[in-house]
Amino acid sequence: MKRWSVIIAAMAVTIACITGCGAAIDTGAVKTEGASLNLQPRENLEDGGSLTTVLAEVSAQWNTFHADGNAYTLALWRWYNPVLAYFSPDGQYAPNPDYLTDVRTEVVGRDTVVTYTINPKAFFNDGTPIDYRAFVETWRTSRGIDDRYIVSSTDGYSQIASVTRGADDREVVVRFDGVYAWPDGLFNVVLHPKAADPDVYNEGYVRKPHPEWGAGPFTIASYDADNGTVVFERNPKWWGKPGKLDRRIFRQMESQAALNAFQNGEIDATGVAAKDARARALTMNGIDIRTAAAPQQSLLVLNLDTPILSDRRVREAVLSAVDRETLSRIRFTGLNYTEELPGSLSLYPFQPGYEDNLSDVLSYDPAKAEELLDRSGWTEGGDGIRSKDGRRLSLELPNIGDDTTTQNLSRALQAILKKVGVDLAVRQRPSADFSQVVVNKEFDVLLLGFSSSDPFGMAYFCQVWCMGSQLNPAGAGSPELDAQIRAMSRIGDPMAQIKAGNELEREAFAQFSNLPLFNGPSMVAVKEGLANYGAGQFYVGPIEDIGWEK
Repeated sequence: MKRWSVIIAAMAVTIACITGCGAAIDTGAVKTEGASLNLQPRENLEDGGSLTTVLAEVSAQWNTFHADGNAYTLALWRWYNPVLAYFSPDGQYAPNPDYLTDVRTEVVGRDTVVTYTINPKAFFNDGTPIDYRAFVETWRTSRGIDDRYIVSSTDGYSQIASVTRGADDREVVVRFDGVYAWPDGLFNVVLHPKAADPDVYNEGYVRKPHPEWGAGPFTIASYDADNGTVVFERNPKWWGKPGKLDRRIFRQMESQAALNAFQNGEIDATGVAAKDARARALTMNGIDIRTAAAPQQSLLVLNLDTPILSDRRVREAVLSAVDRETLSRIRFTGLNYTEELPGSLSLYPFQPGYEDNLSDVLSYDPAKAEELLDRSGWTEGGDGIRSKDGRRLSLELPNIGDDTTTQNLSRALQAILKKVGVDLAVRQRPSADFSQVVVNKEFDVLLLGFSSSDPFGMAYFCQVWCMGSQLNPAGAGSPELDAQIRAMSRIGDPMAQIKAGNELEREAFAQFSNLPLFNGPSMVAVKEGLANYGAGQFYVGPIEDIGWEK
């Protein structure tokens, strides 16, 4: 559906694995190969019990297709709406047989054609059959033709020529305009046809999750918008295997509060990919720490709408002054973990085709940063801060949430930029303000995170770099770059598209709007006995099989 979703900058280091994804001891360098989920068959699990974790934000917008949706929106959506596709930790696609009994992909003539056969038992909770109409409306609202829909991503859907009824209502034929490289990334979740009215699509899900338009093993039992609490219970209308859990609870909570709640036994899992959190977790009894590579990016974003940053040379100066090695050391202190500095916002270093597309464009060079600022007319004052035409070179960074690691990163960035004469003012904001800060662009400089919902990174190049994209909060891009991105996206061979995308990403980085900082590990501390949950990389599996061992 969509590869990128925004998250709070430090990778939600003390927030449990948002995608629903063995006992840990401190034995040296952290290993991130594969997943750590304590995979167990259903017969090994208890019937009953609850699972409580936290989210940084329970966003007001519940429509995961909407532009205001983020990773936290998708995490909740998957617990009460149709999830048509599973992914293994390394990103292999498999249809969910409770919804799709067959998926056939072929090239017919010069076009990719995907035929979906829908399980005849599949119905939305309001009794509406899940059939070709759900696919039609998902495509129609996501293809980018009708600007009444404020859509998160048109990638892939914009390249579909038609979605039609097949042999009957339960067969769907999706024909692309040409060969499409990433069909497994589409229709992994679908929209109820009743949500396809533009007003309903845009506003109807605001503080209204509409469980009657959902389907699956669980449905919403209660939603407290003011306190940020969502409770799911077994869905009596579900036709598949029942959920092992009685209740699944999400609570909005700041990072430090989440760690305290985990230590006190109030929640059952939390992220601990930060020094203090991991150190505390290692002192606790009866827990596992599950670790894997994190399909997430942390990056520094510059707001091009800020007058000072509208000057490309100033942006280049700011990013050239950023010491990523220092920031990476701060981020991973106490984790026994190291990684190479990332050079792409499209692929991860553990994926085929990854290249460092940044190093030829930008490197840490404070002397160059000072030269660029000199040439732009910014002169150093008596306090070391530069000014121009009576205006100080001052930028604002909102620090979102109370996570100690994020606060340390903000302070370090403040000190790093001061060395070249940039005054970085850090303003504290609560986690609940996250969507507001991003959507309303209430920042000059922002530490942001991206989270991947599937492994097809190059398919979603436009989300990060196209003009007007919700996941391009920098406001970078140009009509020329948009045209190049569209041309790249039409390359049908996956590896050929990745090669072209790597070349194009170098050009995109030369706008000096986004700077990848680090990826990092996923570390999730859980109570012992929790099965089919943890650090899963790209893993998406049956939520009905999450539960507690007997």
